[in-house]
Amino acid sequence: MKVSVLLLTMNEERNLPRCLDALSWCDDIAVVDSGSTDKTIEIARARNVRVLINPFQDFAAQRNFGLKEAGFRHPWVLHLDADEVATPAFVQRLIELEPDEKTDAFYIPGKLMMLDRPLVHAGLYPSYQVRLGRLDRLKFKQVGHGQREDMEHERVGVFDEPYLHYAFSNGLKAWLKRHLEYADAESTVLVEARRAASIRLRDVLSNDKVTRRRSSKLLAFLMPLWMRPMMRFIYVYIVRRGFLDGRAGILYAFMLSTYEAMIAILAYENLRKSRVGKA
Repeated sequence: MKVSVLLLTMNEERNLPRCLDALSWCDDIAVVDSGSTDKTIEIARARNVRVLINPFQDFAAQRNFGLKEAGFRHPWVLHLDADEVATPAFVQRLIELEPDEKTDAFYIPGKLMMLDRPLVHAGLYPSYQVRLGRLDRLKFKQVGHGQREDMEHERVGVFDEPYLHYAFSNGLKAWLKRHLEYADAESTVLVEARRAASIRLRDVLSNDKVTRRRSSKLLAFLMPLWMRPMMRFIYVYIVRRGFLDGRAGILYAFMLSTYEAMIAILAYENLRKSRVGKA
């Protein structure tokens, strides 16, 4: 199957060459850039990649903008970020893919890389997102700091071969800074979910991995805020056996618990302001 590729970028001069090297097989690539001030745009254009500039609103808006404005040649579009890499095995699986008419998109797992090794356990692999879809049917909606497909779950298939995600390629400080921004959006989702949570036990125990993951996340929203950082560490490092990932596993578990603490603090502040406003 032939596909077009949509890349999101913002000051990715360090990551973009590796990403594009792994996409040498593709004849139709477009970048949606949020206003890079480094050599990102120069690198893309030197590789004959189309560049569209669009001020960042959120990830869903960027992807939807690209789908509408990039003028893609092929009916299917693969969505990647500049710090993600399509492996040879991923590409081969993509070439061999023959979707039926009942399928409009695919969930694809990302394999998180840290200290030059995959975080198989602490990275919660496999964790799926819709990253491949029909140009005329797939749209995205923003949920928290990330995006989710805006379409019927029944029309989404599963693509089991992962891409690699080098989330720490710009350093741990950059990761923490970025996740402080994400925490603000996630805290809003957390507060709203706690107010309107409606959980069905059958969804938590569902055989469908996407339904199970989303309902389990909703269940976690009801946990006392002060417990969330500690429980995130226990879940990642012990329940998901992050200790098998060595030093990278304990480091990432600690980073996620720190991120969870950021979310909990901001959620507490939002809840307190809400109570004061009603008083």
